[in-house]
Amino acid sequence: MTDSLRIAQIDPAMAEPRVKAVLEAQRKQWGAPLNNHLVYARLPELFKGARGMWSALAACGGLDPTLVALLNRRVASLNQCPF
Repeated sequence: MTDSLRIAQIDPAMAEPRVKAVLEAQRKQWGAPLNNHLVYARLPELFKGARGMWSALAACGGLDPTLVALLNRRVASLNQCPF
């Protein structure tokens, strides 16, 4: 975990089972859970809402995956995230 975070992240081992499954899938795909998800996971209802938004965007097919990747990088840059 990064010391410069303003909001503490959850320990994945302490997450509820459904949240833990998502964090584990991220670890397998990217080597570690995504930092924003570790923050959202502190409040399971917030986590479900955020995941629901991303799932809906992926399912609607309205945005080209390349554009989504560029948008994610831009948002990360604006948030000073070392993407």
